[in-house]
Amino acid sequence: MTAVQVAEQTFVQRIRSEVDRAIQRNIKGLEYLSSPAPAVGLTPKDIIYRRGTLNLYHYRPLCEDVYRVPLLLVMATTNKAYVFDLAPGQSLIEFLLRRGYDVFVIDWDAPRLDEKGLRFEDYVLDFIPNCIRRVQERSDTEDVTLIGYCMGGVLSTMYAALHPDGPVRNLGLFTTPINWSQMKLIRNWTDRRYFDVDRLVDTLGVIPADVIAAGFDMQRPTQRVAGTIRLWDNMWNDEFVKSYRMFDRWGNDTLPLAGEYFRQTIKELLWENRLMNGGLSIGGKDVDLANIKVPVLHVVAEHDHLIPYDCARELIARIGSESKEEVMLKGGHVSVVAGPNAVRRMWPKLDQWLGARST
Repeated sequence: MTAVQVAEQTFVQRIRSEVDRAIQRNIKGLEYLSSPAPAVGLTPKDIIYRRGTLNLYHYRPLCEDVYRVPLLLVMATTNKAYVFDLAPGQSLIEFLLRRGYDVFVIDWDAPRLDEKGLRFEDYVLDFIPNCIRRVQERSDTEDVTLIGYCMGGVLSTMYAALHPDGPVRNLGLFTTPINWSQMKLIRNWTDRRYFDVDRLVDTLGVIPADVIAAGFDMQRPTQRVAGTIRLWDNMWNDEFVKSYRMFDRWGNDTLPLAGEYFRQTIKELLWENRLMNGGLSIGGKDVDLANIKVPVLHVVAEHDHLIPYDCARELIARIGSESKEEVMLKGGHVSVVAGPNAVRRMWPKLDQWLGARST
């Protein structure tokens, strides 16, 4: 066969492949529009405590030998915790259970209007310690490893700083902001000269999910359009579509926020940057990160558009622990905890770190 004939054959095969993909895109596109959203959060669990916006889950063990120190994962207050448990084989929780950990998760529901007054104090001095006590009772142990994701990491850090002699034996943090002055886009949009947070909170009581989601979207205004284009381009690929739908469902499950909690976040953290600079008082006690002495692991994402590295990188330096480590991984805010990148990189690192500290 001559070089010209080979080139012609390759061209014909390429055309046929593109035609087949175009047909599959149309067929799969109709299936996509008519099929229900994928099931998520399938790992067996029991709800052991529920109170207002708070849910505490205990996941059933998947192996006989279980580490002594249980894990309590604290989800960000803006999203649902099933990002830790997307699907079999793509579930951080399933991975941890199979590695022998006793796993509990704090998940949040949308706050009701009568919960508009929830503040940092409620989360840090009531919800988290109450859940820790129930974990201790369920696991019959005093020590607990606390792991917080994003704003769940902020609340976990506040709790650990205010309870230096408490039951937390290890503190794990995922993409947790400390230097809020580096959230430059959000600071511009919420400039105190133009953004009347008091009027917003006093008028609405509970900040709607659409407002929170719009704040996320404005940090990457073309993300949804680009995502839709990628979806159509890969509509023929069942695995891509399945993964896209799970992440898209989670991303659209943004939660409203209690008005007082939102007001504190804007004023105390975003405007005054008090978690880093000092002066943050919760329940009449100052939050001093130097009080944290337990082993700390902070996992950050190289391409995190929600919590840029400049927002997160000073956390380890300000914590008072001797055993503290920051791990920079490729990926974004979500892919650092879920998806192929997390499966290959973050999960094994977390297992290695926890395994040495959970006996």
